[in-house]
Amino acid sequence: MKSEFTKGMAAGIPIGLGYLSVSFGFGIMAAGAGLSVFEAFMISLTNLTSAGQAQGVSVIAAGGTLLEMALVQLIINIRYALMAISLSQKLDESFTFPKRLIAAYGITDEIFAVCSTVKGTLKAKYMYGVTLVSTVGWVLGTFLGAAAGEILPDSVTAALGIVLYGMFLAIIVPPSRKEKSILMVVIISAALSCVCRYLVPGLSGGFAVIMCALVGSAAGALFFPRKEDDEQ
Repeated sequence: MKSEFTKGMAAGIPIGLGYLSVSFGFGIMAAGAGLSVFEAFMISLTNLTSAGQAQGVSVIAAGGTLLEMALVQLIINIRYALMAISLSQKLDESFTFPKRLIAAYGITDEIFAVCSTVKGTLKAKYMYGVTLVSTVGWVLGTFLGAAAGEILPDSVTAALGIVLYGMFLAIIVPPSRKEKSILMVVIISAALSCVCRYLVPGLSGGFAVIMCALVGSAAGALFFPRKEDDEQ
């Protein structure tokens, strides 16, 4: 009979394989921004967040401030706090406070989706197994991508670098086709991003992301408010 940790590792294999290919693009992006293989490796090891890492590298490359970096990461990654609150309702009694802190490291969109579908309560060892395999895939892909970015010619790395952006499109396109509210938020955010890029060239990329996210989400909440019956 498989242990909870082994079951978690088995469930994490598809996530790890997906992360391996996507983080390869992040590694190339980091190398293109002037980061070393070790620096890219450590970013992925200590920050398990694709969009946050990508934008963080952009802030570093642009010479942004620590305040800008902190605000960008807060806006982009705040959804993980909501996922953690939701997941906390399924935790087994074995999840002591120190174990919760460890598990919080591995809350990503994909890991959350897998763990939230577990029947019954979620055990700590199961989540550790999912997180371990997923993290190995993400970190290994980053390492390989950063190493390739230092060796391969620019024409090849530019083509491979679109993998990360392909993942972002895969995240927003399906829900945009189903929900008009999401589609409107995406369109407004994209339009505002273009305005910031071409009409406000002095605005840093980090603060542009913050403005686009806040304005887009505020517009979505204003024009498509959720009804109380839906929330119940």
